[in-house]
Amino acid sequence: MAKIFCVANQKGGVGKTTTTVNLAAGLAKLNQRVLMVDLDPQGNATMGSGVDKRQLARTVYDVLLGTATVAEARVKSDKLVEAGYSYDILGANRELAGAEVELVDLEQRERRLKNALAQVMDDYDFVLIDCPPSLSMLTLNGLCAAHGVIVPMQCEYFALEGLADLVNTIKQVHANLNPDLQIIGLLRVMYDPRVTLQAQVSDQLKAHFGDKVFDAVIPRNVRLAEAPSYGLPGVVFDPAARGAQSFFTFAEEMVGRIGKM
Repeated sequence: MAKIFCVANQKGGVGKTTTTVNLAAGLAKLNQRVLMVDLDPQGNATMGSGVDKRQLARTVYDVLLGTATVAEARVKSDKLVEAGYSYDILGANRELAGAEVELVDLEQRERRLKNALAQVMDDYDFVLIDCPPSLSMLTLNGLCAAHGVIVPMQCEYFALEGLADLVNTIKQVHANLNPDLQIIGLLRVMYDPRVTLQAQVSDQLKAHFGDKVFDAVIPRNVRLAEAPSYGLPGVVFDPAARGAQSFFTFAEEMVGRIGKM
């Protein structure tokens, strides 16, 4: 039975997509069965997993509107299969932007994704959902479907303010829509220990959130930033890079945490 996790943060540019695709690939390398769901109309997680979003016959948009099942819409990337990092991809493209309006009049609009994923729960160990950087109907669908939230964040002052907003949102969804929802952990990304402020914010996070802060830390890394232009997760593009090694460590930590859930 799959465990479903949203990778979410209402602040943009914090590495949600990078975290999603690299965790998916890292888990696949550990022989976990993984489905990556791209809930962002920009489709960056789709492209970053080696799939051309413009060529998709069916996407998560069709799944949300009920015109296709997850099994019909999911695809694999030939690049990732060849590299030995195979995971399934429920892709997205610009069509998804229209779903915001179209979902409003549908029954159980917040639970469309949850109901669709229920049909394939036995096919996977992990389902990872890349959420857009806003509290939209799409993000709400992700939060309602998930067992937990992984929060990638930079160790900067404004990130702390954004985190407070996200925690409040998760509490509201937990209270009103999804009693299973919890924060699984905070992942420190783009981290540079030479910057005093980042070290101080990191210490604040650990003091306030304790073991909710993942031990793994993702450093600022050029190879991770280059990887999307090749249509690959960083762990596949350059497995020896510092950033890639950190994501492998993170994947192992996730597997360990889920064993305790």
